[in-house]
Amino acid sequence: MMSKKLFLSACLLSGFILGVRPGTSSAQDNQPEFRVTVNMVQLNVAVTDHKGNYITGLRPDDFEIHEDGLPEKIATFGEGDSPARKVLDVSSSDGGGVSDQPATSRKKDEPRDLPSSGSVSSLSAALAGSNVFVLFDTSNYMYRGFVFAQDAIADFVRSLESVNRVSFYSYSRDLSRSAILTADRSQVLQAVRTTVAGDDAALYNCLLLTVKDAAQYTGRKVIVVFSNGPDNASVVPPEDVAELAQSTGVVIYMVSTREAQLEPVSTAVFERMTAATGGKAYFAKNWHEQKQAFESIRDDLNHLYSLSYYPHANPNRGWRSITVKLVGDKKYRIRTRNGYRPLPTRAAADNRSTQTQ
Repeated sequence: MMSKKLFLSACLLSGFILGVRPGTSSAQDNQPEFRVTVNMVQLNVAVTDHKGNYITGLRPDDFEIHEDGLPEKIATFGEGDSPARKVLDVSSSDGGGVSDQPATSRKKDEPRDLPSSGSVSSLSAALAGSNVFVLFDTSNYMYRGFVFAQDAIADFVRSLESVNRVSFYSYSRDLSRSAILTADRSQVLQAVRTTVAGDDAALYNCLLLTVKDAAQYTGRKVIVVFSNGPDNASVVPPEDVAELAQSTGVVIYMVSTREAQLEPVSTAVFERMTAATGGKAYFAKNWHEQKQAFESIRDDLNHLYSLSYYPHANPNRGWRSITVKLVGDKKYRIRTRNGYRPLPTRAAADNRSTQTQ
């Protein structure tokens, strides 16, 4: 049974990430060709002191970014609700007080992986505002306290004043896209109120689908999961979900109750997955603490720094590690995703075009 689940998981993940379609010919010349194209890498970075207080007012040259040990040049920068801008623009508006060269600069003619022709058409499109996907557990774990959970999520949606668009999904054994990404909060709130509890919980299956949906959008992409219990119906392992989220720049936050925390495996998985993507996991003892958790997530989104860079030329086509540090200051804590895997793109056999993921 376990080998069957692993096989199904591998098939699902390969289909989601690669978008491969079986060929109609076995001839070698007709086989699809794959390339890896690395576009602008976007990071959401939280900076706090040892008490958890947010550090504000930092500038681009306060940060250092390394990918696989190679220093990277910050291309765009933003703080909190303000839109990310080119580093040169940030420096100019600062009256010359901040250099447009970050601490780890690179020569002008030094090679790098540039965006492909299939990438977003403009930098402003790539830096579009925040998109939040709410994923609500409507499995049979939720029979108790269902209305209180709806209240907490509804309050959270109303509080997202600085977020451009919100969507609401629910899951039990299957995923329900109740409200597709929209700026209309009333539509999202109606979707929250019309959910009903039901079947077993396939959290990781449905979270993978949600990550795949979020990855199609530009700008900041955030998934907030409410789960009242462990997963008991998925064929997709959580490690695959975390890797896809990291590689597509999706931040995952999880709010759960003590029901999930009673299972040590679920607790560890939730904490590892959120930390790997730059998010956080919350385990609330009661419904009041769940509201506090949602408030903490909203506060976090309002204080994240947005940084991006075009990766230095790198022969590594596998997992690439990302390290973000503050220049000359070790006392603050930094939270962001710790790496990504460049996603392969499927190219035509005649090499005429490339489609980015």
